Amino acid sequence: MIRARAFESLGDIPEAQWDALHDGRNPFVRHAFLHGLEQHDCIREGWGWQPRHCTLWEGERLVAAAPAYVKRNSHGEFVFDHAWAHAYARQGLDYFPKLLAAVPYSPVTGPRLLTSDPALRGPLLQAMVGSAVESGNSSVHVNFHDDHDAAAFGPEWMARLDVQYHWSNDPGWRDFKDFLDAFDHKHRKNIRQERNRVQREGVEFRIVSGRDASEADLAAMHAFYVCTFEEYGNHPALTLGFLQHLASSMPDSLLLIIAERNRSPVAGALCLRGGDTLYGRYWGASERVPGLHFETCYYQGIEYCLRSGLTRFEPGAQGEHKLARGFLPRFVHSSHWIAHPQFREALRDWCGQEAGAVRRYAASLASHLPFRQTDVPAPGPAAG
Repeated sequence: MIRARAFESLGDIPEAQWDALHDGRNPFVRHAFLHGLEQHDCIREGWGWQPRHCTLWEGERLVAAAPAYVKRNSHGEFVFDHAWAHAYARQGLDYFPKLLAAVPYSPVTGPRLLTSDPALRGPLLQAMVGSAVESGNSSVHVNFHDDHDAAAFGPEWMARLDVQYHWSNDPGWRDFKDFLDAFDHKHRKNIRQERNRVQREGVEFRIVSGRDASEADLAAMHAFYVCTFEEYGNHPALTLGFLQHLASSMPDSLLLIIAERNRSPVAGALCLRGGDTLYGRYWGASERVPGLHFETCYYQGIEYCLRSGLTRFEPGAQGEHKLARGFLPRFVHSSHWIAHPQFREALRDWCGQEAGAVRRYAASLASHLPFRQTDVPAPGPAAG
């Protein structure tokens, strides 16, 4: 007998049972990461996030789960549905609250329907829809899921498509010089100039794992992160306590790229390491140095991947400037269930038109790739 249960805190679900549902290669779905967000005030109902994790149980054994949240706005999701909310409002209907299965504040690809039995993904989705209907939610959304999850979505779900820029070592580059040699002359020269500017400024870099990060390292990285968010008028959701939690509970997953001048930190990038992928999340700086952003967020990460045998690097959402630095377009996917039948059909057409536009945009990028080879494959799916 399989039964569904919803939880308002991941702390009520045993960590060992949750982590037995996935292979551990994606750090963002680990119990320690998701529960840490709740424990350290990164997830707040006042900010529009209320945990409602969806689970399936066989007796006392957890057999399937999805990290899920009741959302009262669309902040921190990176799959933009503001137009949907406005359309509801014009008809005098409430789009919020909705149910979202995702990793908060993190547009990273990966598993969302966690289970060791693929046959349970469908029933888990049914449980999520049932929970949403029972609570009066307008919709259910599963963001940035991988290809394994994609097979579980039936025809009542709508698919959305977007493009991110990811680095992958499919050619088998041995080091950064090998990688750079693959560029055409113009782009290779530009990268060398950017790196040389940073070097001439006397900036040096330390790559620090969570296991080796000092309290000063964590405090400096958090200060850089806060500075960036405040500069753009956004609230910084991640707390210093959460970074300290990652360093202690996921020491081999947390990675800090710290830029220093005269042994004093001037910039930093916060990353997480997965099984074969580096995930760049946040960055900040206390000084404006030409090229420092590209060096800290991109080139240092690529060098780390090449040294460490990682084959993928996801540096975050959006940003066409990544293309000239070796990050190629990759399709990312989300799936959506809408309760209102008329809106469901109207939005299905909308999603189809959007997907066509995204595919045309991705195809247009083929003429702007920085590499020398002429046979460029079409944008493929993200590694997940």
